[in-house]
Amino acid sequence: MIAAKNVSLQYPDGTMALRNINLTVEPGELVYITGPSGSGKTSLLKLLMAMEFPTAGTLEILGHSYSKGQTGPIRRLRRVLGPVFQDFKLIKGRTALENIMLGMRFLGTPSSEMKKAAAAALARVGLEKKAATPVENLSWGECQRISIARALARKPLLILADEPTGNLDRGNALNILELLTGCTDGQTAVIITTHATHLIPEKQNRIIRLNSGVIEEAEA
Repeated sequence: MIAAKNVSLQYPDGTMALRNINLTVEPGELVYITGPSGSGKTSLLKLLMAMEFPTAGTLEILGHSYSKGQTGPIRRLRRVLGPVFQDFKLIKGRTALENIMLGMRFLGTPSSEMKKAAAAALARVGLEKKAATPVENLSWGECQRISIARALARKPLLILADEPTGNLDRGNALNILELLTGCTDGQTAVIITTHATHLIPEKQNRIIRLNSGVIEEAEA
């Protein structure tokens, strides 16, 4: 699903965000990427979403390599990704259900099927009763669940969650991690970035530790 070999990422201002990253992720895997702020976690996710591109090394996502300017292939890649952003990127003035449907607007799904898929995703995160609620009237934790539901409704092959427990209390944070863990199946892989290592469930998980753009340690 993901194969990175000696991947580096240097931004135009000279900042070296990632250095010689070697990483493989198989379908159905759950991977935690940890490290302090500025360690390269978000930069790695940007590579996996084709928002940035390696300046050295090779990166294959779902069997393909991508480069800047490949509009069509990048659009097709993003149709099978389920991003969960730290700042949610929900649209105020729209309901929970509408926000989820907006996240599906580029998939070419008929509106009736979109609504059905959005409602099913809401139920999966336990917020079916909030479907008609404007997102500005929801709690922080509920907004995070809506963000996850938006990703799930797309039926993605890869879910990428960037610091999904940020600004949540311990109870809500653990619930969010449990919810994301349940998103893995035989095909869908989930990658979660977090600096809150103490929240990672005690059961054996695959953990990759980044520091200053370098993989320091990987636990299988």
